[in-house]
Amino acid sequence: MTGNLDAIDLRLLKELRENARENIASLSKKLGIPRTTVHYRIRRLLDEGIIEKFTVKPNYKKLNLGTTAFILARYDPDSGLTQRQVAERIAALEGVYEVHIIAGEWDLLIKVRAPSSEEVGKIVVDKLREIKGIEQTVTMVSFVTVKEEL
Repeated sequence: MTGNLDAIDLRLLKELRENARENIASLSKKLGIPRTTVHYRIRRLLDEGIIEKFTVKPNYKKLNLGTTAFILARYDPDSGLTQRQVAERIAALEGVYEVHIIAGEWDLLIKVRAPSSEEVGKIVVDKLREIKGIEQTVTMVSFVTVKEEL
């Protein structure tokens, strides 16, 4: 899809990723193009689905969700559910922020946030492992997040 984007579109996307609240006048100055052009380019990027939505990046520590963990899960094909159905059930769990169907030794990669590693354990033991279609899990708690983008 980046074949349809020119250098200004890419710079505009970069600026919006850094601060989606930046006003059109400021973006116009930074990009050296008229405000109406900035407005129309943003509208086109939205219409073409290149920008899906504008969102916020919360400070999870201040929300008492400072512990992040990644969980690898193995899918049980004998469960009577498809891998996608299992992934959707996982996605509905409180504390789950991402679910990816992956290739390799493991079938699913799950990102969770909780107040503590003990609470991560509760998500894994009391919720995740109770989902039909989950055969095995491995949990990795993150010490520090060096880079995270939306």
